[in-house]
Amino acid sequence: MDNHNASPTAEPSSSVVNSNLTNKSNVNDASNIDTYSLSIMTDRNQALAATVYRPKDSTKKAIMMAPATGIKRHFYHNFATYLAESGFGVLTFDNEGIGESLSTDLAKCSASLISWGRHDMPAVLDALQYEFPDASYHLIGHSAGGQLIGLMPNYQAISSVFNVACSSGRIKNMGMPYKLKAMGFMDAFIPFTNLTLGYTPSDKIGMGEPLPRGVARQWREWCNGAGYIKTAFGKSIHTHFYDELSMPALWLGFSDDDIANSENMDDMIRVFTKMPVEKRFLDPEDFGLNHIGHMRYFSSKTNIKAPQLWQMAVTWLHEQP
Repeated sequence: MDNHNASPTAEPSSSVVNSNLTNKSNVNDASNIDTYSLSIMTDRNQALAATVYRPKDSTKKAIMMAPATGIKRHFYHNFATYLAESGFGVLTFDNEGIGESLSTDLAKCSASLISWGRHDMPAVLDALQYEFPDASYHLIGHSAGGQLIGLMPNYQAISSVFNVACSSGRIKNMGMPYKLKAMGFMDAFIPFTNLTLGYTPSDKIGMGEPLPRGVARQWREWCNGAGYIKTAFGKSIHTHFYDELSMPALWLGFSDDDIANSENMDDMIRVFTKMPVEKRFLDPEDFGLNHIGHMRYFSSKTNIKAPQLWQMAVTWLHEQP
């Protein structure tokens, strides 16, 4: 489960949608990075809105920023800019049905968590390689962005993974009173709104963008079982790569995260049977912060008060091949 009580930061980009793989529009020539919009076509023939952050110096490492459920790419703008200013190429994107990647009435959108992992994320990784052909490729996953990478058939291009607040989101393992809120959202709000509206208006209760019904339905199903996506193995998922991923990974979690608590992080890590994971479970107070939770790692205010947290990502990426 993702907690989306956070306000996306503004991103200075214009939308460019084109049937080609890439179409560029420079919008940030004044800094030491170029930032431009991109349209990425998936093999479902869906155009995904994306943004590229390109250092003006040569780029040896490029990062795919995989978002949490229902979170628009604009939310990661400050973090992506920081990474690009640190020398990394970065690509952020909206999953199908979210933000500028919603191309139809939401009730008619057939996207699901499975399609995000199997079709959207591989297309984005292909685009990252197209944009930065001489780099190594790394994935930073926020919550669902880290959960779904085992569905990517082109996962072998990824050299390392840096996951933030990534866990199974299992409701059973949550503490009170948040567990009651999660149960109400998952087991009442999602089924009722999917039935009556044809989608889940998560934005009405501070849970990110409105969600396609297939996304919300799978989200509910998976958070009610152990291992999140593992509950779908042999049912709606017959082919996956969770038993094959072996790239080094750092998983970052925080003690005040009601969703990605330590037990739920371990529950998700166990699904990646060959991934060598370094888990860091941190207390915000050790960094002079009152709260980080599920979302605020990516806040520019967090970086101002505790710059070592964003620096962890930079240090990790510099250490990877």
